[in-house]
Amino acid sequence: QVQLVESGGGLVQAGESLRLSCAASGSIFSINAMGWYRQAPGKQRELVAISNVGSTNYADSVKGRFTISRDNAKNTVYLQMNSLKPEDTAVYYCYGNIIRRDAIRRDYWGQGTQVTVSS
Repeated sequence: QVQLVESGGGLVQAGESLRLSCAASGSIFSINAMGWYRQAPGKQRELVAISNVGSTNYADSVKGRFTISRDNAKNTVYLQMNSLKPEDTAVYYCYGNIIRRDAIRRDYWGQGTQVTVSS
Protein backbone atom coordinates (compact mmCIF):
# COMPACT_ATOMS: atom_id res chain seq x y z
CA GLN A 1 0.00 0.00 0.00
CA VAL A 2 2.96 2.30 0.54
CA GLN A 3 6.21 2.24 -1.40
CA LEU A 4 9.48 4.09 -1.10
CA VAL A 5 11.51 4.23 -4.29
CA GLU A 6 15.10 5.50 -4.28
CA SER A 7 17.19 6.77 -7.14
CA GLY A 8 20.51 8.50 -7.68
CA GLY A 9 23.14 6.04 -6.52
CA GLY A 10 26.21 5.23 -8.54
CA LEU A 11 29.98 5.10 -8.77
CA VAL A 12 31.99 8.27 -8.15
CA GLN A 13 35.52 9.22 -7.23
CA ALA A 14 36.51 10.55 -3.85
CA GLY A 15 35.69 14.24 -3.50
CA GLU A 16 32.79 14.13 -5.92
CA SER A 17 29.08 14.53 -5.20
CA LEU A 18 25.88 12.55 -5.56
CA ARG A 19 22.24 13.31 -4.88
CA LEU A 20 19.87 10.61 -3.75
CA SER A 21 16.12 10.90 -4.05
CA CYS A 22 13.34 8.89 -2.45
CA ALA A 23 9.68 9.22 -3.31
CA ALA A 24 6.91 7.77 -1.16
CA SER A 25 3.70 6.74 -2.87
CA GLY A 26 0.51 4.89 -2.15
CA SER A 27 -2.15 5.23 0.50
CA ILE A 28 -0.47 8.00 2.49
CA PHE A 29 -2.24 10.24 4.97
CA SER A 30 0.85 11.93 6.33
CA ILE A 31 4.56 11.40 6.77
CA ASN A 32 6.38 11.97 10.02
CA ALA A 33 10.09 11.29 9.75
CA MET A 34 11.90 10.60 6.50
CA GLY A 35 15.55 9.88 6.22
CA TRP A 36 18.45 7.78 5.06
CA TYR A 37 20.33 4.83 6.49
CA ARG A 38 23.25 2.95 5.01
CA GLN A 39 24.82 -0.45 5.31
CA ALA A 40 28.35 -1.26 4.27
CA PRO A 41 29.51 -4.86 3.71
CA GLY A 42 30.00 -6.64 7.01
CA LYS A 43 28.58 -3.77 9.02
CA GLN A 44 25.27 -2.96 10.65
CA ARG A 45 22.82 -0.55 9.12
CA GLU A 46 23.41 2.95 10.47
CA LEU A 47 21.59 6.24 10.44
CA VAL A 48 22.95 8.79 7.98
CA ALA A 49 20.43 11.60 8.25
CA ILE A 50 16.83 12.01 9.26
CA SER A 51 14.30 14.80 8.93
CA ASN A 52 11.41 15.10 11.34
CA VAL A 53 8.97 17.88 11.99
CA GLY A 54 11.14 20.83 12.91
CA SER A 55 14.41 18.97 13.22
CA THR A 56 17.11 17.16 11.35
CA ASN A 57 19.87 14.91 12.62
CA TYR A 58 23.04 13.66 11.00
CA ALA A 59 25.60 11.02 11.76
CA ASP A 60 28.80 12.64 12.97
CA SER A 61 30.67 11.10 10.05
CA VAL A 62 28.63 13.04 7.47
CA LYS A 63 28.06 16.37 9.22
CA GLY A 64 29.16 19.25 7.04
CA ARG A 65 29.23 17.08 3.90
CA PHE A 66 25.70 15.71 3.54
CA THR A 67 22.44 17.65 3.52
CA ILE A 68 18.97 16.18 3.86
CA SER A 69 15.93 17.97 2.51
CA ARG A 70 12.27 17.23 1.91
CA ASP A 71 9.59 18.23 -0.53
CA ASN A 72 6.46 17.51 1.46
CA ALA A 73 4.18 18.27 -1.47
CA LYS A 74 5.86 15.45 -3.39
CA ASN A 75 6.41 13.10 -0.41
CA THR A 76 10.06 13.09 -1.38
CA VAL A 77 13.28 13.22 0.59
CA TYR A 78 16.70 14.03 -0.84
CA LEU A 79 20.25 13.48 0.32
CA GLN A 80 22.89 15.73 -1.18
CA MET A 81 26.26 14.11 -0.61
CA ASN A 82 29.34 16.24 -1.16
CA SER A 83 33.03 15.53 -0.64
CA LEU A 84 32.38 11.82 -0.78
CA LYS A 85 34.92 9.48 0.77
CA PRO A 86 35.60 5.78 0.13
CA GLU A 87 34.19 5.04 3.58
CA ASP A 88 30.82 6.36 2.40
CA THR A 89 30.55 3.32 0.16
CA ALA A 90 27.41 1.42 1.13
CA VAL A 91 23.88 0.56 0.17
CA TYR A 92 21.73 3.55 1.09
CA TYR A 93 18.18 2.91 2.26
CA CYS A 94 15.37 5.39 2.38
CA TYR A 95 13.24 5.34 5.53
CA GLY A 96 9.83 6.75 6.28
CA ASN A 97 7.55 6.75 9.29
CA ILE A 98 4.20 7.01 7.59
CA ILE A 99 0.57 7.22 8.62
CA ARG A 100 -1.62 5.51 6.05
CA ARG A 101 -5.14 6.53 5.14
CA ASP A 102 -6.43 3.59 7.18
CA ALA A 103 -4.78 5.24 10.21
CA ILE A 104 -2.05 2.62 10.51
CA ARG A 105 1.33 4.13 11.36
CA ARG A 106 4.45 2.14 10.60
CA ASP A 107 7.97 2.25 9.28
CA TYR A 108 8.72 1.73 5.61
CA TRP A 109 11.99 1.10 3.79
CA GLY A 110 13.11 1.50 0.24
CA GLN A 111 14.86 -1.24 -1.70
CA GLY A 112 18.27 0.39 -1.37
CA THR A 113 20.59 2.09 -3.81
CA GLN A 114 24.32 1.41 -4.10
CA VAL A 115 26.79 4.22 -3.61
CA THR A 116 30.40 3.39 -4.40
CA VAL A 117 33.21 5.88 -3.87
CA SER A 118 36.59 5.01 -5.35
CA SER A 119 39.83 6.43 -4.02
